[in-house]
Amino acid sequence: MQVENNKRYILVVDDDHDHLRLVSRALNHEGYQVTAVDSGEKALLSIQMRTPDLLILDVNMPGISGIETLKKLRENQYYVAVIFVSANDKPEDVVAGLDAGADGYIRKPFDIRELISRVRALFRVKDVNDQLRSANEKLKALVEIDDLTGLYNMRSIYQKLENEIVRSLRFRKSMAVVMMDMDRFKSVNDSHDHLFGSYVLSEVGKMIRTNIRKVDFAARYGGDEFLICITETSLEGAKLFAERLCERIKKHHFKSGKDEIDLTASIGLALTSPDVAVDARELVRKADEYLYLAKKNGRNRVEIFDYNSVSPGTVDFTQIRKAN
Repeated sequence: MQVENNKRYILVVDDDHDHLRLVSRALNHEGYQVTAVDSGEKALLSIQMRTPDLLILDVNMPGISGIETLKKLRENQYYVAVIFVSANDKPEDVVAGLDAGADGYIRKPFDIRELISRVRALFRVKDVNDQLRSANEKLKALVEIDDLTGLYNMRSIYQKLENEIVRSLRFRKSMAVVMMDMDRFKSVNDSHDHLFGSYVLSEVGKMIRTNIRKVDFAARYGGDEFLICITETSLEGAKLFAERLCERIKKHHFKSGKDEIDLTASIGLALTSPDVAVDARELVRKADEYLYLAKKNGRNRVEIFDYNSVSPGTVDFTQIRKAN
């Protein structure tokens, strides 16, 4: 879908004020939103306030040159299309400008109609790229999200956990992995039907989503088992979250049509330490181990392992399992 010109923002940068006025007027006449500045320094300040859709940039300017301005711009995550305009008309000048990251190069003096045509062409390409990026993001969401619960599936969860572990170690914070399993869930499918079982899992997914913070994330680990990552938390905070989630599930009456049931959940929790090296899979294994300890100890309860109780250094999981 083509974007209207009045919704596109162009920043024009040139130390030649006559040329700056000419280009700005032509673009305004086409309906574009235009800001004009006469130096690379002013351009970078303007970009900090509002990111343009297109930058028309003179190569030769006092202070920060057009090439230097473009290099700084390319350090940003958001991609901005750039057209260089310059009196430098040698082939090596054009090559240098395009190699620096420009999307187009126009030699001065030029016909203003050529510039307008180049602008239109770049925006056509931008529209196609934006549509592709949007489609890819939607496809990625479809691949990563479990459609029954609205939580992540396990396709990408380990990488997310690894990233969070690295971040927590860098800032010397603790994080927790919660493994939760519905108690006696087999009775749901045995006494009712699989549609009601799916309804129960969907409701549990909603409860998890509404009880975690925006900085946390959760996944359906498989079947009726769920994984939740609680970022930047203490032992007390993680324990409170897990116990509160258990209690809310216990108090929730699952009812759909003529089918209804009351259920509980068991939770295993593993809290990291800034002083103990652990990877995502071992962290999940430890939380899962304590989940089954919760099952063994009577269900509808939380069992916790705290890595802060382990000596600093790389964890010997064989010894930890023997000790517990």
